[in-house]
Amino acid sequence: MTDLTGQVALITGASRGIGRAIALRYAALGATVVINHVDDHANAADVAAEAEKLGGAACAVEADVAVTAELDRLFETTLSRFGAVHIVVANAGVEVIDQPALEVTEEQFDRLFAINTKGAFFTLQKAGKHVADDGRIIYIGSSTTCNPFAGVGLYGSSKMAPRYLVGVLALELGARGVTVNTILPTVIEGAGVFTDIDDDDPYRRMNAGFRPIGGRMGRPGDVADAAEYFAGDLAAWVSGQHLLVSGGAQM
Repeated sequence: MTDLTGQVALITGASRGIGRAIALRYAALGATVVINHVDDHANAADVAAEAEKLGGAACAVEADVAVTAELDRLFETTLSRFGAVHIVVANAGVEVIDQPALEVTEEQFDRLFAINTKGAFFTLQKAGKHVADDGRIIYIGSSTTCNPFAGVGLYGSSKMAPRYLVGVLALELGARGVTVNTILPTVIEGAGVFTDIDDDDPYRRMNAGFRPIGGRMGRPGDVADAAEYFAGDLAAWVSGQHLLVSGGAQM
């Protein structure tokens, strides 16, 4: 079993969905967790309280990853309170799906690229500056960056640049023993635009049919499994990789 005792993990966008699942998984493995959120105080407080019940220290820090000054404050708060950061998960993001590329507006473009591209890029950059030697940096990307898929041109495009940066940082930080990897989740029920998807939703049935393993949509715990692997000792010699978590589907 992975042991993260003594590790401090900072997870952006951790008040719900995938980020929440990763934060609670790390807490259960002994880590201190910093739960980043934007204007989601109640949910962030609930995650922190649940993490503490699992045995790990926890705190919630509000910061907008699209604003570099707030990212600086997020890392400074983490370092001031806990003395170090050993694991950073760049998870915060927003989605637009089922929209043809020809219908994308400038407002939508600016919003998604501010959070998904700029926010993730500078989260990864600041993680590289502040993470301890032999630390772990994990980017939560998207399976939409594996192959073109109609209806997600804006979202997939916004997730592509940080995926490339992961490979660059793996080369630049390797001498310090820091690993940098990507997790590429497929459609995840209970997260993002699928947070409240109904059992009989046709999108659920359609996506379940794509998955050779289990015949179901992905779950936040599936992504947390991959995040546990990348954070632990078993992945100490794995870097610059992009792990597709899709139930066997090739997208």
